[in-house]
Amino acid sequence: MDELDGNPSESQSPAADPEDPQKCPPVVTDIGALNCSSLNVESFIEQSIAIIMEDVVKKATDVTEKVCEWRSPEQLKELLDLELTDGGESESKILQHCRDAIRYSIKTSNHTTYLLNQTVKSCYHDNIVCVVSIRYTYEVAPVFTLIEDAVLRKMMEMIGWEEGGDGIFNAGGSMSNMYAVNLARYHHYPHIKELGLSAAPRLVIFTSRECHYSISKAAALLGVGTKNVYVVPSDNRGKMISSALEEQIKTAKSEGAVPFMVNATAGTTVLGAFDPIEEIADICEKYNLWLHVDACWGGAALMSQKHKHLLKGIHRANSVAWNPHKMLMACLQCSAFLVRDKTHLLQRCHSAQASYLFQQDKFYDVSYDTGDKSVQCSRKPDAFKFWLMWKALGTRELEQRVDRALAMARYLAQEVEKREGFRLLMDPEYANVCFWYIPPSLRNLSDGPEFWKKLHTVAPVIKERMMKKGSMMVGYQPHGDKANFFRMIIISPQVSKQDMDFVLDEIHNLGKDL
Repeated sequence: MDELDGNPSESQSPAADPEDPQKCPPVVTDIGALNCSSLNVESFIEQSIAIIMEDVVKKATDVTEKVCEWRSPEQLKELLDLELTDGGESESKILQHCRDAIRYSIKTSNHTTYLLNQTVKSCYHDNIVCVVSIRYTYEVAPVFTLIEDAVLRKMMEMIGWEEGGDGIFNAGGSMSNMYAVNLARYHHYPHIKELGLSAAPRLVIFTSRECHYSISKAAALLGVGTKNVYVVPSDNRGKMISSALEEQIKTAKSEGAVPFMVNATAGTTVLGAFDPIEEIADICEKYNLWLHVDACWGGAALMSQKHKHLLKGIHRANSVAWNPHKMLMACLQCSAFLVRDKTHLLQRCHSAQASYLFQQDKFYDVSYDTGDKSVQCSRKPDAFKFWLMWKALGTRELEQRVDRALAMARYLAQEVEKREGFRLLMDPEYANVCFWYIPPSLRNLSDGPEFWKKLHTVAPVIKERMMKKGSMMVGYQPHGDKANFFRMIIISPQVSKQDMDFVLDEIHNLGKDL
């Protein structure tokens, strides 16, 4: 069997090198967030369902069951094994984590009569099966509050914030970037929270032309204005040009505007480019600007010793957005917003101090009531998905997942370069592989306007054909002045060399008559 083909029953060879496409380790079956050779997928799912049926569903009508098994934060830390380690854990341990999460969570499913705290509702049998606790105070979500804290601390460690920081899981990377804009503005002009935009000068954000569209959306939503998002030129690799950033800062200041934030992107959506964070950080320090790094896509490289250099300087950022539901493949949605500040800036910015939730005279440490840091009140316990996956896999296998994806991206790029009729847009820096397919009818044309005009029509037709055939899905798009090209994103740890070959073969078969 080829080493790039998955076999869940095989154990990883010590000599396996996920950086070498020819020596990638065997891949294990992936179900949901759990992708670990120590777990038998069918057995795990069956036992998980049995736990839910017994501990959640069957006890739902038993009012003799306690509403909660109360433990203080410090006591619960001792009972829960929160630590995230290098190695993955056994199936029995993962199942025990599930039992513990249910046992020490508030029983929202069973006490329809006696659960009268705020607007907590039961989950009836005719709803979708769920084991979810709402999150705004420790008392209603003790387990998930501590798990979120543990995961955020580990992610901060990966970023390089040795002294820690703050953070919150929220509803997607776009929301994380919105948090960044709001927090950066509050940091510079805290009076805006009470006095509104009328008390603010014209504020300006800087970001590259390759950035995610959520930066402009955040500017529109928060009243900064899309015209006050200054777009900094990128080089031909898609990286922000730091000298152009400084020039734009000077220009904005000369216009009487007030620069307050720079958004650097670590892993752009289209090209997978990484802005030069170290250089940008120098400029931000020089002009006293908040540096936010949108690492929603590229943050996974921090898990890899071989690839974390792509985010060199990220430890200097004031805030970071990172989506484990992307390359690390935690179940959607799973997005973290992390802040280097340790002065409770996040809470001061968003706090409304609702007295019916955040009483200061509670019988436990109210610093664990994290809900006032959030724009939302109730939130899903998204950190639990990432924590349980990390427990099952361990840091080493998460690192291997990243290394393998980038190795497969390089393999695909190498094959594109070898094959007649295929052309790379550029060598990939990350897991984004962008290329054109040139059908035989166009291969003798020179690279002039007629050629590019005709080539622009090729990818949409092939995409339509593959969708109607149902053989695969590959995205395409134009970019700047470049004609439509295919954009392959390599994420799944199950993809093999043969899969990459199939994609190129299928594109050729679908488009060779064009």
